[in-house]
Amino acid sequence: MHERWQLKEESPLKNYLLIEVKMSKIKVIQIRSIIDRPEDQKRTIKALGLGRPNYSKIHNDTPQIRGMIRKVSHLVKVEAVKE
Repeated sequence: MHERWQLKEESPLKNYLLIEVKMSKIKVIQIRSIIDRPEDQKRTIKALGLGRPNYSKIHNDTPQIRGMIRKVSHLVKVEAVKE
């Protein structure tokens, strides 16, 4: 659904012509509970679409998602998804 767009370099109309670039996907799996964790970590887990251990969600591999994963890296496991 979510794709990133990129300018096509060799086009004479490079300011107007865009090509579609597929984004890679990652699967985020919650492995630990959020009980007794700081509130910001609880909100990050909720923002990732998780909530309980063994819940999983597939996300686009973006810097924003990577930042959220880094914040709760001790609570989640990440796997690459082949399309």
